[in-house]
Amino acid sequence: MPRRARLDTAGVLYHIIIRGIERRRIFLDDQDRENFLHRLSELLPKTHTRCYAWAFLPNHAHFLLRTGGVPLATVMGRLLTGYAVSFNRRHRRHGQLFQNRYKSIVCQEDIYFKELIRYIHLNPIRANLVSGMDELKDYEFCGHGTLVGKRERPWQETKDVLLQFGETEKEARGRYVKYMKEGVGQGRRPELVGGGLIRSLGGWDEVKKLRRTGQDRMKGDERILGESDFVDEVLLKAEDEYRREYDLKRRGYDLKMVVRRVAEIYGMEEDELFSPGRQKRRSEARSVLLYWAIRELGLSGTYMARQLEMSQPGIVYAVKRGERVAKAKGYSLT
Repeated sequence: MPRRARLDTAGVLYHIIIRGIERRRIFLDDQDRENFLHRLSELLPKTHTRCYAWAFLPNHAHFLLRTGGVPLATVMGRLLTGYAVSFNRRHRRHGQLFQNRYKSIVCQEDIYFKELIRYIHLNPIRANLVSGMDELKDYEFCGHGTLVGKRERPWQETKDVLLQFGETEKEARGRYVKYMKEGVGQGRRPELVGGGLIRSLGGWDEVKKLRRTGQDRMKGDERILGESDFVDEVLLKAEDEYRREYDLKRRGYDLKMVVRRVAEIYGMEEDELFSPGRQKRRSEARSVLLYWAIRELGLSGTYMARQLEMSQPGIVYAVKRGERVAKAKGYSLT
């Protein structure tokens, strides 16, 4: 059966898992780990991707990320490709380093945010890389140490995480550590990383209960961690976006047609849209152009950055601005 397309939407919370091909190690030493961390520290701020939790293990790694305007596929592609090239060069090896596809699971935030932070940050204990909570706080290649104040990593989000546990920093850290300790004995949590319908229904215990009452025919999807209604909502949004993009392309829409439509709305020459500058009207028109090209037509941010000679952060900001303008003024591409 062919694999289904990833669910890739701005602002969504994802549990990401990357694995070495054939279970091989992706980190051979601390220099490799520092290399990967350096790439994260540069890429996440540039793409406005927020990281709440992370942990490195010898042959895989976990992340809890929220995407910005740059698609998850773009972020992960740049991260993994750059690291793989560097790893192969340093260790004089050839060939693939990672499994073909990293695993990305859309997560229902109100239910699973804290659970996933704990699950990800306890990985080094489950893998016997550290002996317990006392050593975990000193383990440099996990986000736990940053949350408890042992080290600073500006690219890791701490404020939003700690607010889940208390209003003051001291109170929040104390409750966070208590919450982590309570999870040490839980062991592996397969319902958080796989199982499709099982995960969507809340684990095997819930599935068994529903089966006894004949209510187990509910929506499930291995790409989504959440309750049935949440699964439906995510799938519907993804399907709507796909249908919109496909329909536009079927009707012959391409970048030239988008440019023509924006130039018509703003009463300017098409060439003006490709001319940089801070003139308010032109800047607004370029933002609408980017919003329609990327969000409606499905063109990549990288491609549009080259076309308009803009930076990736500039593209992200412009797309958000273009969306606000188009909706506020009632502009339509079709």
